[in-house]
Amino acid sequence: MTKSNIKELDRKEIVKKVSVEEIMVANQALKDVVIKTPLQKNELLSVRYECNVYLKREDLQVVRSFKLRGAYNFIRSLDATERAKGVVCASAGNHAQGVAYSCFALGIEGKIFMPLTTPRQKVSQVKRFGGDQISVVLVGDTFDDSFSAAMEYCTAEEKVFVHPFNDTSVIAGQGTVAVEVLNDMQESVDYMFCAIGGGGLTAGVGSYLKGISPKTKLVGVEPAGAASMKTSLANGKVTRLDTIDTFVDGAAVKQVGDLTMAICADVLDDIALVPEGKVCTTILQLYNENAIVAEPAGALSVAALDFYKEEIKGKNIVCVISGGNNDIERMQEIKEKSLIYEGLKHYFIVSFPQRAGALRKFMGQVLGETDDITHFEYTKRTNRDEGPVLVGIELKSSDDYEPLVKRMTDSGFPYKEINNDSLLFNLLI
Repeated sequence: MTKSNIKELDRKEIVKKVSVEEIMVANQALKDVVIKTPLQKNELLSVRYECNVYLKREDLQVVRSFKLRGAYNFIRSLDATERAKGVVCASAGNHAQGVAYSCFALGIEGKIFMPLTTPRQKVSQVKRFGGDQISVVLVGDTFDDSFSAAMEYCTAEEKVFVHPFNDTSVIAGQGTVAVEVLNDMQESVDYMFCAIGGGGLTAGVGSYLKGISPKTKLVGVEPAGAASMKTSLANGKVTRLDTIDTFVDGAAVKQVGDLTMAICADVLDDIALVPEGKVCTTILQLYNENAIVAEPAGALSVAALDFYKEEIKGKNIVCVISGGNNDIERMQEIKEKSLIYEGLKHYFIVSFPQRAGALRKFMGQVLGETDDITHFEYTKRTNRDEGPVLVGIELKSSDDYEPLVKRMTDSGFPYKEINNDSLLFNLLI
C-alpha cells in the first residue's frame, strides 16, 4: 500500500503531533539511561538485496527492546504529585520490562498487570528490572483481561497509567531511535523499515525523520495476521479487528491508537504486511547467519525486504531490529512455521490400506530420495479395509511437492492436504 492509497483523514481530528524538538528533548533526557544501540552495516543482507542494509540493534537495548525509551520518557515527565501516586501498566512483555526498569531508575512505585498465561521467565525479568519498586499482578487469561483490571485499579486508586504507545511522551521517546540513526549515518537514508504494533515506534521515528530527512521513505511493517494499522488507515478511522494471529506477539494488537494512527497517516510512505511464516524464516536466518536473536516483532523489518527487492537496489536501507526477547522454547514452532511457509513441510491425511506392506509401499513408491517422514500416526480406523493416517513430510526443495502428490495419487493413496485448512491443522498439529 503506497501513501496515495491511504484514505485521507480529516486533519482536524489530529489533536496533537510530536515535534522534532520534543524528540530532541527526550533524547537528551534518555542519554544516560538507555544504551545508544549500534547501527551496523550487514554485509550478507547488503549482498542479498544489492544495496546497503544497516541494522539498528534495539535488541541490544538494556531491556532488549526499544520500549524502555518511551516508558522512561513518559514517567520522567510526570510532576511530583503524579510520581508520588505511582504508575500502572498492562503488558505481557517488553512494555512491562521498560516500565519496571524506569520505576527502579526513578524511584517510583509501579504496579504491572500481566495475564496469568505469561511465561514465568517474562514475569521474572519484569521483577528483576523493577526490584522492590514494582509489584506484579497476574490476572486474566489474555492481555485484554489484564488491561481491564489495570484500568479499574487506576481509576479506583488514582494512579497514572503508562500507555504502551498512544501518548505523545511515549511516542517522543520511541522517536529517539531515529535521532541515533541519523546521527550515525554518514550518508542519506533512502528507506527505513519499522515494525508496527500499536504504532508508537513508527509514529515517533516518522515524526523525526520527516522533520530532519523528509526524503527518507518510511515503511511500516505489520504481521499479516494483525493488520490493524493498515485496516484503520484504509478506513480513515481507528478500526478494531475482531480476531488476530497472536504469533508475532510484540506487534499483534487488535486496535492501534487514535494518536499513533493520525501521525502515521502523515509520516508513513507505505505499509508492508508480512506473513507469519516469513517472519519465522527471517528469525532463523538472522540467528544462523548473523548470530542475532530477534523476537518475531524484531524480525519484521528485515522480513519485509523481500517485498521491496527492486525498489531498494543501490539504496541505503535501515531496518530497526526492535527487540530480542525471544523465548528459546518457541524455536521448534518457529522452525515448523518457516518450513511450511517455504513449502518444505506438508501435512496430509492419507487413506492407508489396512494390510501388511502398506507402509513399505508408501515409502518405496511415494517418498522421493530426499523426502523425509517427520510425523506418522493413525487417527482412527474407519473399517477393515482402510484407515486415515496423519503424515508429515519434509522436502529438500519446494519443487519436490508436485512430484510427491502425483506419486501418491498414482500409487493409490487418496489424500487431503491440511496445511491450508486452519481448522484441521490447528486440531491435529
